[in-house]
Amino acid sequence: LSCLVRQAEMSVKEIEEWGTGEGILKWQKCFDCGQGFHGPVHLALGWACWKTYVGRPGADGVRTTAMGVLGDSLRASRPEEALPVLEANLALKRRYWSHDERGILNAQDSLGSCLAAVGRDDEAIALRREVFARSETVWGVSEQSIVTGLNLSISLMRQGLWNEIKSFLRDQLPVARQTLGADADLTLKLQKVLAGALCDDPDHTRTDLRGTRRCVDTTHF
Repeated sequence: LSCLVRQAEMSVKEIEEWGTGEGILKWQKCFDCGQGFHGPVHLALGWACWKTYVGRPGADGVRTTAMGVLGDSLRASRPEEALPVLEANLALKRRYWSHDERGILNAQDSLGSCLAAVGRDDEAIALRREVFARSETVWGVSEQSIVTGLNLSISLMRQGLWNEIKSFLRDQLPVARQTLGADADLTLKLQKVLAGALCDDPDHTRTDLRGTRRCVDTTHF
């Protein structure tokens, strides 16, 4: 772990002094295998990141980003503890970096996931609707904007908003296929959520069930 911490510290220093390197992302992702950290390592690095930069001024960008890194590391296993951290992170971004729409959207997306994890689904849906509505303007039609659509669809599913989710995913799936490809992981996840909605809707029709079968045949689950 100490080697990972030193590498991350050097990466942040490099980007601050020279404008090169991975910067704060080195606290979250292994650039050898391309995978994000997870489990105890992710949590330990989240705390190490925050402790490294907490002494900086409140308006410091790295400090605020480090708070987000901590919140995201807590969210997977301790969402109740993550929630106030992510709320504070979003508040700081809105206060000091109101012009950074991407940073604010990322902070809102993380907070929406945390709200869903603690069962505050109505608030999660409201926030995820806001994020999705702005995502294509900020990121364009991209993998990131499609992820926000997937997150919203999962929240709609949990609340049993069947008509909305079916209509929403029927609009989003062609976009995902065109942008990412029919066999892309995100496209298949959207199809799986749609199949679940078509099947679980208590008022489903025979047409819905035929749609479920098509989704199942396509996604192979």
